[in-house]
Amino acid sequence: MHDVLVVRRVRAIDPKGELDAVVDLVIERGRFTRVGKDAARDIPASDRVRVIDGDGQWAFPGLVDLHAHLREPGQEYKEDIRSGLAAAAAGGFTDVCVMPNTKPVNDTRAITEMLVGKARDIGGSRLHPIAAITMGQRGEELTEMADLKDAGAVGVSDDGRCVTSSVVMRRALEYAHTFDLPVIQHAEDHALTEGASMHEGEVATRLGLGGWPAVAEDVIVARDVLLAEHVGAKYHLAHVSTRGAARILAEAKSRGVRATAEVTPHHLLLTHERVIGYDTACKVNPPLREEADVAALRKALADGTIDCIATDHAPHSVLEKECTFKEASPGMIGLELCVPLLLGLVRDGELPLARVVEALSQAPAKIAGLDVPRLAEGARADFTLVDPEHAWTIAPERLRSKSHNTPFMGQTVRGLVTATVVHGDVVFEGAR
Repeated sequence: MHDVLVVRRVRAIDPKGELDAVVDLVIERGRFTRVGKDAARDIPASDRVRVIDGDGQWAFPGLVDLHAHLREPGQEYKEDIRSGLAAAAAGGFTDVCVMPNTKPVNDTRAITEMLVGKARDIGGSRLHPIAAITMGQRGEELTEMADLKDAGAVGVSDDGRCVTSSVVMRRALEYAHTFDLPVIQHAEDHALTEGASMHEGEVATRLGLGGWPAVAEDVIVARDVLLAEHVGAKYHLAHVSTRGAARILAEAKSRGVRATAEVTPHHLLLTHERVIGYDTACKVNPPLREEADVAALRKALADGTIDCIATDHAPHSVLEKECTFKEASPGMIGLELCVPLLLGLVRDGELPLARVVEALSQAPAKIAGLDVPRLAEGARADFTLVDPEHAWTIAPERLRSKSHNTPFMGQTVRGLVTATVVHGDVVFEGAR
């Protein structure tokens, strides 16, 4: 065990601190003690000091995933806390917020405490439970949010199911507001999506698959921001996928509504045309949309209308994916692929690097009420090292997740997470 960790000559990017410079990072007792050019110059080599050569690498504040499914309890054959946290660390995430649609649903203090305790025993990246809004995610009886927050929950969501009742959603916002918890909505009018498998449009018609209209998302978002405005509560839109929802969100924010939103890498990169050939790896919820939606989401992320990026890491085994498109489970893995995929958008000039870093680290931390990671003296040493030019091919043997359901399998990407540091401890190191 080393008393001092030094990263020399690394390009440090901290949007909150307006830092983008080649510096040395010095970490002692879990915190940054020096950040600056030649800050480690007078630190002598010794057994107490570990030095990482940061030349050609980038340092980001620790990445925070606001939306992941680790499947425990109940579906550990797809993923469990240990494998999920390993995947998170390999993807550069120091913190991961886990959704409640497990079996049983995380709607009680006991399950929340189990998740927190097990993750603490495992170590590595930190786990933060998001508990259910309603008991059993049935959209009827509210959970005991006071108990859930006290046990460690950082938000509430019925993700996978929309809270379609206006009165239940209003009461949820009021109750959560009492404890300053964000209410995270899966925006889908289920009556409009019954029998749907993919986005409603020309491709769905050609493939003979039930169509999922964009307005099924938009109408829920429109209602919810009005309720959030009425209550004054924190409202967070999960995995926004339509240009209409982005437009509604922008208008709500212009009036001061406490609304935030996240977008996934796959909704920034893929369109419904990828479903041609009935590729079940491209079946997600909400579905892949049209090129105009992708363009609108990128623009909304760049200008801050969409606050953050979340992976919606949704592992499934071959049992749920090697079947007909209609029967396949929706979702794809994302924790380990997020950084290289997004760096592709940065290189293409679609998104500014500083905005991507903020959207992956500081913005989601603020929404979840976590300590906002910083590359600054005195801050807790949570950070991620990335080699932006390292090319590698996505393959099952490269992944730590138990599941491999991704349409990006076999693709060569540029950008490798080389280290993830949590509170001064190196919890992941990647081979370059």
